[in-house]
Amino acid sequence: MDKAAKVPAQAFPDQGSLPNLAALTNEEHTSWINSAPLSNTSLHGKVVLIDFWTYSCINSLRNLPYIQSWAAKYKNDGLVVIGVHSPEFGFEHDRGNIGRAARDLEITFPIAIDSEYAIWNAFNNGYWPADYLIDGNGRIRYHHFGEGDYAATERAIQELLRANGASNVATSFVRPTGKGVAAPPSEEIQSPETYVGYRRAESFSSPQRLIHDEPANYSAPSSLELNHWALSGRWNDGAQPGVLESMPGAIRFRFHSRDVHLVMGPGASGAPVRFVVKLDGRAPGENHGVDTAPDGTGTVTWPRMYQLIRQKGAIVDRTVEIEFLDPGIAAYVFTFG
Repeated sequence: MDKAAKVPAQAFPDQGSLPNLAALTNEEHTSWINSAPLSNTSLHGKVVLIDFWTYSCINSLRNLPYIQSWAAKYKNDGLVVIGVHSPEFGFEHDRGNIGRAARDLEITFPIAIDSEYAIWNAFNNGYWPADYLIDGNGRIRYHHFGEGDYAATERAIQELLRANGASNVATSFVRPTGKGVAAPPSEEIQSPETYVGYRRAESFSSPQRLIHDEPANYSAPSSLELNHWALSGRWNDGAQPGVLESMPGAIRFRFHSRDVHLVMGPGASGAPVRFVVKLDGRAPGENHGVDTAPDGTGTVTWPRMYQLIRQKGAIVDRTVEIEFLDPGIAAYVFTFG
């Protein structure tokens, strides 16, 4: 349904005051993209949506089309959207990387770069994405963690805008069409987010034990159980990424989903890293992702999430292998869609 049942604003209980943004976003802590620094004073009288995100997180990226749509739809009704970029991985602390991601994602609303987690900690937040709605008096009135429940969040936006004096606020819901990695997930995902770095690594299935923080040689078994993965070649597995020390090298994963993504970055030198993806031992063809060609080739040029596979047909258990043609790749986490 397009129409939302009206819910009185008082149905959204007071959850405390908006933390002092001016104190949290000084030069010691953060900087801003797309805006001069914002403060509680400059935001007074506005309904504010704060979206905690990080640019290589699949959940944040799938949430983003809704955030962008709300920012545009309700701007003239008094809604201010602020993205708070709080990083997960080391490369997401880099302002240049964040700016490049914001441009590529066509984000025009203000972004606070929260690389020291000052805003994150002030909200006592623990999720990507996490959305908080603040009323015109600077009081937090609604929050939602993770993807989904978009109608409930938009309904809260509408009611808080009405309570703030906006007239003729729309009652319809946005229906954005996410592209690439931002597309809505398949209902057939049976593979979980899986980290390569040892701090959160699970289901590692090379015959060799995963060695921490020093180079070691690995081999991949001929077959893998569902949601298990393996390395081949000489890798140095760190707390966050696994880094390919020398050639040859590959990662193999047995998955069940429409899409396969891998967060990757070039080595310390920054030189591009070429790779070839195979699906069940063959070129992916029409099942290639947005970052791979039909023959499976692709190049890692900067640290971000790369879509390797998007299947067009039936979703069944399959094996993806990424063979790297240059050393130095840093591989962080598999995600699925």
